[in-house]
Amino acid sequence: MFRTTRPLRFGDCDPSGIAYFPSYLNILVGVTEDFFASLGFPWKAMNDERRIGVPTVRLDLTFSRPGFQGDDLDFALAVRGIGRSSLDMEHTVSARSTVLWTAKQRVVATSLDNHASCAWPDDIRAALTQHLETTDAHHPAT
Repeated sequence: MFRTTRPLRFGDCDPSGIAYFPSYLNILVGVTEDFFASLGFPWKAMNDERRIGVPTVRLDLTFSRPGFQGDDLDFALAVRGIGRSSLDMEHTVSARSTVLWTAKQRVVATSLDNHASCAWPDDIRAALTQHLETTDAHHPAT
């Protein structure tokens, strides 16, 4: 599981100091980008040298508790499935030892030349497969 922490800043919140949910999406993109970088595949190199993009094609969010300005958001990213061109991830975001929100996200490897899906290159697939989690306490395997 990939883990990282991000601060919830003033600009991420509404005037009352509660997280503005679109800001969560911007932060989530950065976490996903950092995950790929941790595998050795920074998005800039993927975009510029390999001409591969990783757009989100599905995103399901569930908000449980509010986040507040000054919170440290703890992200846990789990890889749940790898298709020919797709990658399914689950995110759990906590602060103050409490889950604030969860997300199920699907990204797809896409050619930046023709904007069509493309198979994950073997090296990226191998790195993603090393992080594949098929079971955990919340999602028992069937």
